[in-house]
Amino acid sequence: MAKDGIRAIEGTRDYFGVDGIRFEKAFGAAAEIFSRYGYEKITSPVFEATGLFARSIGEATDIVEKEMYTFTPGSDSITLRPEGTAGVIRALLQHSMHKQGGLVKLWYGGPMFRRERPQKGRQRQFHQVGIEAVGSGDPLLDAEVIRMGLAYYERLGIGGVRLRLNSIGCAKDECRPAYRKLLKDAIAPKLGEFCKTCQGRFEKNILRILDCKNESCKKLAADLPKSHEKLCGECDQHFTAVKEGLDAHGAQYDVDPTLVRGLDYYTRTVFEYTHSALGAQDAIGGGGRYDGLVEELGGPATQAVGFALGVERIMIAMEALGCCACETPLQVYGIGLGEDCHKAMAGMIARLRNAGISADMDYEGKSFKAQMRAANRRGALVALILGDNELEKGEITVKDMREGGGQETVPLNAGVEAVLQMLP
Repeated sequence: MAKDGIRAIEGTRDYFGVDGIRFEKAFGAAAEIFSRYGYEKITSPVFEATGLFARSIGEATDIVEKEMYTFTPGSDSITLRPEGTAGVIRALLQHSMHKQGGLVKLWYGGPMFRRERPQKGRQRQFHQVGIEAVGSGDPLLDAEVIRMGLAYYERLGIGGVRLRLNSIGCAKDECRPAYRKLLKDAIAPKLGEFCKTCQGRFEKNILRILDCKNESCKKLAADLPKSHEKLCGECDQHFTAVKEGLDAHGAQYDVDPTLVRGLDYYTRTVFEYTHSALGAQDAIGGGGRYDGLVEELGGPATQAVGFALGVERIMIAMEALGCCACETPLQVYGIGLGEDCHKAMAGMIARLRNAGISADMDYEGKSFKAQMRAANRRGALVALILGDNELEKGEITVKDMREGGGQETVPLNAGVEAVLQMLP
């Protein structure tokens, strides 16, 4: 326990060691993969006007009703962002990005905040990376976005990702409104058999009944009408084209009629990535099309699609698969014995860093054995050893710290080159 019992707030975490490496890898892979697909990084504030989230997410959602961190400093009501899309669209409109012509592709990454019960893969401060593609209704863009998410997981070494896919239609009377009525008519006679949460959703957000995790509700929902079978003609053609786009690139997916997503702004395509490493709550990311959100927030009618991927959940999958378990940011550890050797080693470490090698050394005057233990503890791949005899001869010992590795003594001015040859 920390001094005086001070601990991190429940639902938050500190990241260091291997967890810290995985955390940074998640964001680094996002920058690499998303930029490869033509997305530009955007960084927006972690808090916004409360009304932004009420309008975009939907006042009848659990997030707005129960989970937002909202404050009123003075006369303004502000909220820590519970998700990333609303803030990105607000920025797009405020800075008139949509008026510059063409498709706008943006990606983001950072902390989000929801006041919910902490559990495995679910925190009150959590992190996401996500993308928004604004300005096109092309179903092949949906397929590209979905494939990009799969490419991201592959880059992190996460195999076994399952893709769930569905279409929830559009706002035309003959499409989603008609489907909602079908659901109400089918659920009403047996509403009392559903859980209390689903009974509350019957009037407010009936689609969410379909993805209830209660086992009895799942059984009841299995016989309900399927959204992808009740689409209007245009939405049906769009969904078919999305599937064809995924098929053309060999992407495996399951059409899942229970997938609806939890936010009001989704239309047509919805998708979710899952992984068995997370157990019952197996989602590690998801998204879909949101063709009405830009207009809802005061912009012109604009089609858009995007996703958000949960970093903490991704890290659980990485841990289960051993991703980054043996990685270390430190390649070389310098061991200098005595004051003159210590000074000379400091110069050597500086040259290694200038050559792009991660390197560190002892600054506590420890013994040789203690410095070797430190090199092992830090996971160094190579140890440089410099004692008085080596220094007098103008030499340095380069030791391969990996299993079965040897060592060699080289001229002091050839130490950097020797390290480079020894590193993978």
